[in-house]
Amino acid sequence: MRKAFILISLLLLAVLVAACGSSEDTGDSGSNNESEEASDSKWNEIQEEGEIVVGTSGTLFPASYYPEGSDEMTGYDVEIMREVADRLGLELKFEEYGVDGLLSAINSGRIDAVINDMEVTKERQKQFAFSEPYKYSYSTMIVRESDLSGIEKLEDLEGKTHGGGATTVFSQIAEHFGADTKTYGNVTNDVYLRDVENGNTDFIINDYYLQSLALQALTDIEVQLHPDLKFHPTNSAIVMPKEAETMKEEIDAVLAEMKEDGTLTKLSEEFFGGQDASKEPEEDIREIEGLDL
Repeated sequence: MRKAFILISLLLLAVLVAACGSSEDTGDSGSNNESEEASDSKWNEIQEEGEIVVGTSGTLFPASYYPEGSDEMTGYDVEIMREVADRLGLELKFEEYGVDGLLSAINSGRIDAVINDMEVTKERQKQFAFSEPYKYSYSTMIVRESDLSGIEKLEDLEGKTHGGGATTVFSQIAEHFGADTKTYGNVTNDVYLRDVENGNTDFIINDYYLQSLALQALTDIEVQLHPDLKFHPTNSAIVMPKEAETMKEEIDAVLAEMKEDGTLTKLSEEFFGGQDASKEPEEDIREIEGLDL
């Protein structure tokens, strides 16, 4: 009897262990399936529609803009997105927003992604997914030609007025050094530059490539790039919903192809005056200490 009791007890224990194992496996499988469904849902929705809706400003030369006399938007970012959509077999629809409205348009579901020289930051990565970078750069600033707006170093920004979007990294940098920011709607570059020229603002922090080309296009405005200040190395990427893992994988694969076959270099040279912004700069660029972006 004792042997029989031990045998029955062992059999019951084995059944309980097997049941626990089965329960845990089922739970893990369910959790994984839910995670996979969440990551796939956005991509499945895009594929079903056969179209990806992308937010951009249409006013950011040379990333996203309308050439004079044309009603067709173009730019480095715009043409990258067109190529990405084409290689994914999708129709592409652009929706235009001011810079401060682009990310909220993703959160509200009005658009699927954003491409607008959008910098990858730690804070943004908490809320959104980013593709692999398609552009590497750094920040500089536009100042008045006559006196460099009284700025010799970044610490001189205290008490001065910066022109920019309220939610941009550039405004965060300006405010970190004690400047105030005058905000704008979805306006063109000449509005920003003339405000520096006439003293309504003192400087504009922005991407080196974008600012240098804006100045080349608007030579009648008496402003210039600061000759000594290069700071905050950056990279720009396509922004997507946080859970859109499959969408990110698909877009990353296409961007890797475009980098490998020279498409990114070709587009960069076309829009950035022969410069290749798809590769990291070799210059020594100052990091901004104490600013958690």
